[in-house]
Amino acid sequence: MDQIKSPILTEKTIRLLEKNQYSFDVSIESNKTEIKKWIELFFNVKVTAVNSHRLPVRKKKIGAIIGYSVRYKRVIIKLKSGYSIPLFSNK
Repeated sequence: MDQIKSPILTEKTIRLLEKNQYSFDVSIESNKTEIKKWIELFFNVKVTAVNSHRLPVRKKKIGAIIGYSVRYKRVIIKLKSGYSIPLFSNK
């Protein structure tokens, strides 16, 4: 489960929640079948579709050193109707 970094909550992803679609940042090495298996096991849901894309590289400059931001793969997961993922804990 270390491959899934964090859920993404932006204006666009909140609109996608109405269509029963969730967005996550995952490790670049993971593929769609692994992600589908992890989501189904961890959240106990049924996944119908997995769409993924790599984010563009962004330069970071610290003094004279130029580096690049950490790269993740962003995944949009569509669930079967009747299933949902709790993104916030009730604590």
